[in-house]
Amino acid sequence: MYCNYCGKAIQDDANLCAYCGRRMGAVAGRRKLMRSRAERKIAGVCAGFAEYFDLDVTVVRVVWLIVALFGGGGILAYIIAWIVMPEEPEYVPVAPSATNVQPYQGS
Repeated sequence: MYCNYCGKAIQDDANLCAYCGRRMGAVAGRRKLMRSRAERKIAGVCAGFAEYFDLDVTVVRVVWLIVALFGGGGILAYIIAWIVMPEEPEYVPVAPSATNVQPYQGS
């Protein structure tokens, strides 16, 4: 498979291009800014921003760290985002219905 944006060859099952970082396929991006449950390190703020802006989460974390170290407002902004951003809803797998379960007929 080839990336539609940079033209480089990538893996067939890749969600992101390893060269330019763009999403592959028909993956619809999230429309609301929410803290991630899956890719969180502390509170999921950076992962939420990365998914919202369609960026690599590592890039967002590095930029946030640089702002926190040199700008000083990064830590305060992270705490505010932690409080203000809603958390992604928890997806619970649905258990199979009782009508599909066959009783055990021991041997």
